[in-house]
Amino acid sequence: YEMAQIVAKAMAKGANVDRLAAEFADELDSLGVRVAALEKKSDNVKITGEFRALYANHECKGSISNDYESTLRSRIWITGQINDGWKYTGMLQNTQDLSTDSGDESTDFQRAYLEGRLGGMDVTAGRYNAFFADGNIYDNRTDGVEVSYGDKIKIIGAAGKATDDLDKLGISGTTGGSYAGGAVVADFGKFNASAGYYNFKDIGAKDSGIDNGIWFVGAGTTFGDFGLNAMYLKGDLSGRELDGSKASEGLKDDGWTAGLTWKGAEAAEAGTYGLFANYYDQGGQTYIAHTTDANTFDGTGFKGYGVGANYTVAKNMVLTAVYYDTKSKLDSSDKDHRIWTDLTITF
Repeated sequence: YEMAQIVAKAMAKGANVDRLAAEFADELDSLGVRVAALEKKSDNVKITGEFRALYANHECKGSISNDYESTLRSRIWITGQINDGWKYTGMLQNTQDLSTDSGDESTDFQRAYLEGRLGGMDVTAGRYNAFFADGNIYDNRTDGVEVSYGDKIKIIGAAGKATDDLDKLGISGTTGGSYAGGAVVADFGKFNASAGYYNFKDIGAKDSGIDNGIWFVGAGTTFGDFGLNAMYLKGDLSGRELDGSKASEGLKDDGWTAGLTWKGAEAAEAGTYGLFANYYDQGGQTYIAHTTDANTFDGTGFKGYGVGANYTVAKNMVLTAVYYDTKSKLDSSDKDHRIWTDLTITF
């Protein structure tokens, strides 16, 4: 019986044990279910990782100073299978800032969430990365819950507390506030569409009274190796800053973005590559934590473009290079020309 278990494990790992398998054929057949269960239990917890080396140069005009970024970021992911329907994911992140003389370094436990199915719905709950409106509204960690129902047409609902890592509207404090909202996402293969609404309350600081409800509608399509997408957004920022002025003063309440892709680097296949381009024209009321690596001018609105390429130099090693040219929609004299490069290694 014990020998049959050893042979089963060896076979699962691809070992050439044909003679042993033939000798213990009856035992292996009768132990199939028990051995499979044992192997599943042994793989209950998985550890994966990501390492990113980043360098970005910022050439600015107006009130913004020239600077650069040089960081090393390591992420360790731990995934544990709770049962057939639920799993836990945690993520530990270490960032070393090489652009300062002090060599600042921080390590944070940045993700801790559950995923599973409940009553026919997919559920994510805990501290995870929320991604609203393809990242044009929000792409950052949050403490919350998200549920979705459907396959080709999904109905999504979400609520929680946004990240405390923002510099928004010049208000004392850095919170993204609390939020609630949802979206409808349709995916028909070569064509996709989405529409939704997210409302953020007490942006900038606790009990700030500054709220923003953002609507969006988007669509995308693929043709051959090309992909095209576009989105329109509309915000409704209300409340007053500490000096008594309206939080929305000077900030545009609508905006749009468009993107074009060609092929794309696949981490699992060396030599694959792709090109991409994005154009942004978003008022300060249309986003909270934008996904772009371009300068969003502390949430005052931005306009400009980014063009880049990615290439898999070796399996699980992807190099990305992007050039951004953006300016503030609140003060067009504030401009940023940014070269962003990173090498991301997954293991």
